[in-house]
Amino acid sequence: MNTDIKRRQFIGMMGTGLLSIVPGIAGVQSVKRHIITLSFDDGFKKSSLLTAEIFDKYKLSACINVVATGHLPDFKSPDEYQVTEKGDFGLWNELKARGHEIMPHGYKHANKAKMPLQEAQNLISLCLEYFSKNLKGFKTSEAIFNMPYNASTPELEAWLPTQVLAFRTGGPAINAMPHKGQKKLTCGAFGPGNSEEYLDRQIKMLLELPEGWFIHNLHGLDSEGYGPVSADYLDRLLARLIAIDSVSVMPAGRALMNIR
Repeated sequence: MNTDIKRRQFIGMMGTGLLSIVPGIAGVQSVKRHIITLSFDDGFKKSSLLTAEIFDKYKLSACINVVATGHLPDFKSPDEYQVTEKGDFGLWNELKARGHEIMPHGYKHANKAKMPLQEAQNLISLCLEYFSKNLKGFKTSEAIFNMPYNASTPELEAWLPTQVLAFRTGGPAINAMPHKGQKKLTCGAFGPGNSEEYLDRQIKMLLELPEGWFIHNLHGLDSEGYGPVSADYLDRLLARLIAIDSVSVMPAGRALMNIR
């Protein structure tokens, strides 16, 4: 089977994905066939500051998803991986102004798959209202709701597209390329230990495909959060990825907004 036939079959399997076209040197357009979204959840203050600094170094936008009430004094950590200082909306507005993507990750980091539908919907609505009031320029029509624990239900997945641009939940790490009407994004994750070797393997698999959008759910850096990577590893990884012609590193919201 020749390469062209294999490529057409793969594109058919992945859906109606669009290739990402970005300006190149002297107006030349380069085709980005592999999109990588490193999705940092929970909003740890120390890690978020360091993550943004590393992405800034490479003129990239970080994808940071935060718990709406995580910074409040009465926030109760739902698990051992949440017991660390969270950033507040002063920080999130600062990072957003620097070009980083700040998206909702729940009102109080509750597992929506383990509660009645109405309760889950109410918590999501509270989260979106809090973001609308506290994050400058936030629009639900441009928001990606990132499910806590990557846990959702069919009922929530049917309802969420009426509230936000799209939502992210657990599932295959490689998605179809961004395309109109794409509402459900799925991501891979690894933990509780260091996820560097796993992430390297997954990226290698992506680059062996003709095209694809890889979304990986990270949390903190060094020793913070579930399945962390080191700050040094993240620095080296980004340096390696931006040197690959076919790769674009970008947050989920920007990837979808680019094709609207």
